[in-house]
Amino acid sequence: MSTSLERYTDRFEQYADRYPRVVDVVLVLALMGGATLGSNLSLPGADPPDQDGTAIVLMGVSCLALLKYRTHPRTAVVVTAVCTVIAISRGYLLTPLLLGPVMAALYWLATLSDRKTTRVFGVTTMVALMAAAVCADSMDGLSLLLRTIGPFFWLMLPLAAGNMTRLRRAYLASVQARAEHAERTREEEARLRVTEERMRIARELHDVVAHHMALANAQAGTAAHLALTSPQQSQKILTDLTGTTSSALRELKATLGLLRQNDDPASASLEPSPGLARLPELVSACASAGLTVTVTTTGEPRPLSPGVDLTAFRIVQEALTNVTKHAAADAAHVRIAYAGSRLLITVSNDGPDAMGTKDTADIKNTTDTTDAEPGRGFGVMGMRERAHTIGGELRAGPRPEGGFEVTTALPLQPSAPETPHQAAPEAAPQAAVAATDVPAGGEES
Repeated sequence: MSTSLERYTDRFEQYADRYPRVVDVVLVLALMGGATLGSNLSLPGADPPDQDGTAIVLMGVSCLALLKYRTHPRTAVVVTAVCTVIAISRGYLLTPLLLGPVMAALYWLATLSDRKTTRVFGVTTMVALMAAAVCADSMDGLSLLLRTIGPFFWLMLPLAAGNMTRLRRAYLASVQARAEHAERTREEEARLRVTEERMRIARELHDVVAHHMALANAQAGTAAHLALTSPQQSQKILTDLTGTTSSALRELKATLGLLRQNDDPASASLEPSPGLARLPELVSACASAGLTVTVTTTGEPRPLSPGVDLTAFRIVQEALTNVTKHAAADAAHVRIAYAGSRLLITVSNDGPDAMGTKDTADIKNTTDTTDAEPGRGFGVMGMRERAHTIGGELRAGPRPEGGFEVTTALPLQPSAPETPHQAAPEAAPQAAVAATDVPAGGEES
């Protein structure tokens, strides 16, 4: 039953929204008919009021005033109240039918106006009508209590109903506003997640491609240089070049496979993310490219979370790639220290600056930004983002004694949660650690 009533109510509201003027005219005509009928009523044994048409004129004026309730609700209340008081004072019996126009005006006033306005006009109208009822001759057969409680009760009904309607509309408006805000928030969050995921993918692909392609380029150049003077060594380097390209293909396949993988438990497992355990492979690959790398570990090694392990390996990999590509050095030093709750990694080389002073100054001014200029790489920016993602810090810059150095401090346990297939969740680029950050080789890859 309630469902059917709600359905019909919704249909009526939809129709009223589409044709408001038609609904207003129908309601006014209904109130006019009820008021005309009420003007002919009288108490048993009492003389009926004179049928001179005064009540019809008064009710007609009040009903016409109701047509302006949408734009002038206070005026409609005043006109209907005055007409009703005049009708009562002329001997017409105060009945709910006679009160119909003023009750409708009070309801719309409570619906369209604020609480203070409703209270002022509502109380004034009730006092005026109760006073007219007390003084009217048509109600001499009733006690004073019945004369006052009747108008008070009938006039309180539209005020309460209008107030409830206004509160319900305000509640629905607030719910709709919250829903729209939540929808906008979800869209913004989705865009942010997409941006973060794009940054993570770009960072991962850069680390894989830049490192292996730099090594492959160095190995190919060395092999071409030694092809005539040392064929055996050239052949060994070409063999190592095959291993470098194969490793690059494997890591690319693993990265792209992670992007394609769904949540099906039966899907094929992927190659584990690289970590510091693969440093010997990295050192061997750099050696085949002509760069001698020494690794020194201090402190008691402790297990690292997948995110920290991957971040540490990628930072070392990128720093050595920069040395291979840009630094005029044949040796690099990697120092790993377990100190308290931090993992300290330093990658340095003793080679001279491969760039001019102007280029170095340009990098100092641009490495603290989130967007690299055309022609410049993303190496230092990517390393810094990786370190910041897990709550670490990174510095890169020239050494006072010559060469370049990359230093990072990573927490043994990351400050952000990790997911099973994402070793370290990435975030959008953050502020740089220092204004003098430059890559280990002098220029970003």
